[in-house]
Formats: sequence, C-alpha cells, structure tokens
Amino acid sequence: MKFIRHISLAAVLIAALAYVPSLAQNRVVPKAYMFGFVASFNDSIIFFTDIQEVDSVWLMPKKKILAGRSNYSYQLRNFCADALGLKNRTVVVVSSLNRKDIEKKYAKMKKDYIVKYAGKYDVHYIDATEFRFTPVNMENSKK
Repeated sequence: MKFIRHISLAAVLIAALAYVPSLAQNRVVPKAYMFGFVASFNDSIIFFTDIQEVDSVWLMPKKKILAGRSNYSYQLRNFCADALGLKNRTVVVVSSLNRKDIEKKYAKMKKDYIVKYAGKYDVHYIDATEFRFTPVNMENSKK
C-alpha cells in the first residue's frame, strides 16, 4: 500500500514538473504567413483565402505554432457569416513562418479540391481586398 502511494506521488510530481515549462509566455515574431479554408458539411461550396502576411504574430513556446489559432478562425468565420451570409461554416487557418512552406501547403490543398475531387466541390476564392487577417494580441495569454 505504501509502495502504491509513493508511485502515485511520484507520478503526480512528474506530471506537475512536465506542466511547468508549458507555462512559458508566448512570444511574438515579426511576421507569419497564413491562409484560410472554409467549408460546410451541408453543401459542397468551399472557400480559400489568399496567402497573407500577418505582422506581429504570437507563437506558442517550443512548439512554434500559432497562438490564438481559434481567434483567426473566428475572424474568417465571422466574415463569412456577415459579408457572405454563410453561417455555421467550418474554418481552418493554416500558418507558417516560411513563405515556401505555406505555398506548398496551399498548392496541395487547392490541388486536392480542384483536381483530386474535381466536380465534387464548388471552389471559390476570397481576395485579400475583401478579407484580411488582423493580428491577435496574446501577450497576457499562457495558452
């Protein structure tokens, strides 16, 4: 019984120590590149935004992934609901610090929906003059 208690205490301490480094503050980078993809499970209409350069983007520590991803998704979702009248859309925001990486991801997704699934989806584009991602301040956030 005492042995199980010690093992349990050790597991809790290890979990707590593993969690502490993840509390490090997000950091800001001068720019990142991102695009949005909008779809619905109710119809075959999908949208792509242009690849956009966004200044002062926050990254999660160690993982180097976009902090506040849901905020960027909500920006695009709200645009679709307000400007296009398309509610309840599923939005994916893809980002990268490297322009070439994001261009490869963009080309692959477009190829999948235009060539691979030709005729199944009605593909539309949202121009950067219509919609732009705005930087999200994650200064006080630890997630």
